[in-house]
Amino acid sequence: MRPTKAQKQWLERGLEQPGGKLPLFSKDGKQIDNRTVKACINAGWAEPWKHNPIMPEWLVCRITPEGLKVLDKLN
Repeated sequence: MRPTKAQKQWLERGLEQPGGKLPLFSKDGKQIDNRTVKACINAGWAEPWKHNPIMPEWLVCRITPEGLKVLDKLN
């Protein structure tokens, strides 16, 4: 299975962050589509990481080792 363009872009941003934290918002300030987040979690490329007490409906995730492998194969 390969990530979509949106999924790949989101996962790649985890490479820039400590611990592989994935962003809640795109570079232009839009919230990352929940379908993108859930699809990456279901594929094993991302995992829920921290609970956000201010906005509990937001999933704070980080990239997984499997997500790193997928990105490595695409490059």
